[in-house]
Amino acid sequence: MEQLIKKRIFLVGCPRSGTTLLQSLLAAHPQIASFPESHFFQSLSPAQPWIRALGIGLASRRRARYRLKEFLGNIGQQKMIDQCLPQWAIFMSQYTSAFTKILDRLTQAEGKTLWVEKTPGHLHHIEEIQKFVKEVKFIHIIRQGADNVASLYEVTQKHSQWGGSRNIDQCIERWIEDAQITQGYLPYPNHTGVRYEKLVERPKSVLIDLCEFLDISFDENMLTQYGKMAKGVVRADESWKASVSDPIHNANGKKFYQLFNDDQRQHILERVSPVDETLSQLL
Repeated sequence: MEQLIKKRIFLVGCPRSGTTLLQSLLAAHPQIASFPESHFFQSLSPAQPWIRALGIGLASRRRARYRLKEFLGNIGQQKMIDQCLPQWAIFMSQYTSAFTKILDRLTQAEGKTLWVEKTPGHLHHIEEIQKFVKEVKFIHIIRQGADNVASLYEVTQKHSQWGGSRNIDQCIERWIEDAQITQGYLPYPNHTGVRYEKLVERPKSVLIDLCEFLDISFDENMLTQYGKMAKGVVRADESWKASVSDPIHNANGKKFYQLFNDDQRQHILERVSPVDETLSQLL
């Protein structure tokens, strides 16, 4: 008998904020299934502004179908796209229905009742997700601005998969924008926030609170099996996530001082500190 899906959870935040660590911890719960990043909603909206302006819910068929195929290929389930998505599908609702059905079926096949989809950039698509996905909750993770900027800056310099290097101000703007989006959603009951610093300092306490938010009981496997679960959610080509299986530790501080000189550090802190202070009052 198929298990009913009780909750659909989207884990979002600024890239390099600790999303993969938190995903791995959640995925170690016996009731939660999780998967590699799908980037699905980032591919769904039509590129043409005039189509988006009409508000008729047309999907970017080629991009959305390609993204679904790529996601399913990463987990060895390519055949599911033909089982869940009609060839003639043109509307966003049809593609999101197929996406939800796929994750539901994968979760049920594991005998679980909740799934966590973690694509940091889905933070920018919350309205579409809330419109099309039922029984949905969002977990936002927020990392201290200076350290998030340093990690984002470093990864874009080292890894071509990130689409080219970003300068310091681009990384600052991304963190501020994402932090302000999170700030706007935190008052809503189906959204909750987690500070990265609290997660690595008091992981059990944070996970207990998250389990309460998800209406499930905390399970010690979350702290003992997360390294094993990380192997199922991290792709082979995502080398920048290699440390997620390491013992939980606070990765803040070192990169900020290694990568930037005094003037750069001062510039970063002047930009991010006001937003950091506001978030600290909320979380």
